[in-house]
Amino acid sequence: MNKQKVLIVEDEEKLAVVLGKYLEQAGYEFDIVMDGAEALKKIRTFTPDIILLDLMLPSMDGIEICTQVRKDSDVPIVMTTAKVEEIDRLLGLEVGADDYVCKPYSPKEVVARVKAILRRTTSTTPIQTGLLLDEETLFVNYNGQRTDFTHVEFMLLQTMFKHPGRVYNRARLMDSIYDDDRVVSDRTIDSHIKKIRKKLQDIAPDSEFIHSVYGVGYKFEVM
Repeated sequence: MNKQKVLIVEDEEKLAVVLGKYLEQAGYEFDIVMDGAEALKKIRTFTPDIILLDLMLPSMDGIEICTQVRKDSDVPIVMTTAKVEEIDRLLGLEVGADDYVCKPYSPKEVVARVKAILRRTTSTTPIQTGLLLDEETLFVNYNGQRTDFTHVEFMLLQTMFKHPGRVYNRARLMDSIYDDDRVVSDRTIDSHIKKIRKKLQDIAPDSEFIHSVYGVGYKFEVM
């Protein structure tokens, strides 16, 4: 069985080596890159299953790398940063990161995060949410109950449904439903989300699927 691959993008060599050893002990293959521009090249050749991406790097920072990767890949990205200010955390998530870890961190904690994200994103077993989305009819079914969605509502729900746990800011959600350059306010997205929640509540009153992430946006997750 092929080992899952983790790319560590980190310019603190000692930290990267220690983290790599922990990942290796946990059964993962890993590689280390300490330069931002080199990281983009390595991602194409190493084809990692997950990327541990430091925010501050030589030649290109983690935000720019994440932005570039997200143009053509959904590979999970965990941002690591010594800057604990809220804006840095939010920036990492807004450009498409799946999670973040603040330094100094425990290598065991990072390995646990890696395991959880890879289990969620690479599982061959469908997530048991009870929800079934029918793109042709725009109906959403839950344990035999169904309700219809508008095209925009359906696209919003489907975008989040495909990547449970991933946080989407409003700009990324806008991009998922409009393929032109129209200007849409944050309130428009919030209004659509409110309607989606209401429709899901009608067919699944005991479940909550769409969660707000304060200051960032929304995510789909069964809790």
